[in-house]
Amino acid sequence: MTTATQIDNASTLNHYGLHQSILPSNDGLYGEFGGKIAHPELARAMNEIEKGFREVIKSTDFINEMKRLRETYVGRPSPIYHAKRLSEHCGGAQIYLKREDLNHTGAHKINHCLGEVLLAKKLGKTKVIAETGAGQHGVALATAAALMGVECEIHMGVVDIAKEHPNVSRMKILGAKIVPVSEGAGTLKEAVDSAFATYLGELDSSMFAIGSVVGPAPYPEMVSYFQSVVGHEAREQFLATTGKLPSKVVACVGGGSNAIGLFSGFLADDDVEKVGVEPAGKGLDTPDHAATMTLGVKGEIHGFKCYVLLDDKGEPAPVHSIASGLDYPGIGPQHSHLRDSNLATYESATDSECLEAFMALSRLEGIIPALESAHAIAHAMKIAKDMSAEETILVNLSGRGDKDIDFVLDKVDL
Repeated sequence: MTTATQIDNASTLNHYGLHQSILPSNDGLYGEFGGKIAHPELARAMNEIEKGFREVIKSTDFINEMKRLRETYVGRPSPIYHAKRLSEHCGGAQIYLKREDLNHTGAHKINHCLGEVLLAKKLGKTKVIAETGAGQHGVALATAAALMGVECEIHMGVVDIAKEHPNVSRMKILGAKIVPVSEGAGTLKEAVDSAFATYLGELDSSMFAIGSVVGPAPYPEMVSYFQSVVGHEAREQFLATTGKLPSKVVACVGGGSNAIGLFSGFLADDDVEKVGVEPAGKGLDTPDHAATMTLGVKGEIHGFKCYVLLDDKGEPAPVHSIASGLDYPGIGPQHSHLRDSNLATYESATDSECLEAFMALSRLEGIIPALESAHAIAHAMKIAKDMSAEETILVNLSGRGDKDIDFVLDKVDL
C-alpha cells in the first residue's frame, strides 16, 4: 500500500530530480541511518516543519519566489571554472571548480537558508534559531532573516567565535543575536546542543534552521532538496563546457550539505565517482581529527543515526579540524547510506594539506578558498597527478576564504 509520505517523496523526486538514494523512508530513514526524533514536543515541531515543507515545494508561488531569489539575490547559476594553472601545477587530470564561493554571502549555505526562512514565514514563525561552526550558515541565515524581516539567533562555540571573527561581525551587522557557547569543547557540537535547548522553549514562535544535512527528519531531506541546485547546475554546465561528464566530483564533508548538493546531480551516473573529503586534522593516528567516515562507528547524535566518532564512554567525541565548519563528530545520514551502498567514497585531508591547497589555489588562480573547501582542493591535487590528462575532476568550491585569512596568516610563513 502506498502511503501519503511515499507519494510526497515521489513528488519531491519528480519535481527536482532527487535520486532515490537521498530520499528517506516514511520513518525518515536512509537505509538504517537518520530517523525521527522521539522527544514528544520536538516531534510535534518536526512534524509541523515536515508538513509545511512538503506543501511549499509543491506551491507555484514558493517555487517562483525561490527561483527569483536565486537569480536576482544569490546570483545563480554559479559558474564552472577551469583551473588551468592549478591543473598544470599538479599534472595529470584537469581540475574544474563549481564556484559556490561567488554566491551572495560567499558560500553554498545561502541556498538552503533562503528556503528555510521562507518556510518559517509560511508557518507563521517570527524567529529562526540555528547553530554555526565556521559562521557561513550563520551569516547566510542572518542575511535571509534580514531580507524577510524575521528575528535571528545564532549559537556559536567560543573557539569558533575566536577563529571566525569576520563572520561574527557580519552576523551582528545583519542584526542577528550571537549566543557564545563555552561548554565542552566550545565548537560546533556544543553549539547545536545549545541551539536545540533554546528552541525547545520557543517551539510555537520559532523554527530551528539546521545548517547541514544532519539532525532528525525532515532536515536531511529538506537541506539536500535546497542544495541539489548545485549538482543539477553543475551537471548541465559541465556537459556544455566539456561535452562529457567529470571523471570524479569532489567536495569537503563535515555534516555534508555542499557534498550532497554536488552529488545530487550525478547519483544516477555510475561512471562519475563521488568523493567526500573529511578532516584528518593533525593526523588519523592522533585524536585530533574529525574523520567520521574513516574512523567512526554506527551510532546516534542529535536525534539521528549516522556514522559518529565516540569517546571511551560511548558519547560523541571531541573532534578537531583547522576548518570550523568541519569539526563535527557525526555526518549526514544520506552520506552514511551512500557509503554503505558503495555510491560514494570518503577520503580525508590533514590540516597541513589543507593549508598547502589554500595557498596553492590563492597563488595559482587568484582564488582564496574557505579552509573547508581547501580540503577538497587538497584531495583533488593529490589524485590529479595519478590520472590521465583526458580525465577531469570537478570540485565544489563551497566557500570563499575571507573569514579565514587572519587565521591562516598566523599559520603560514609568507
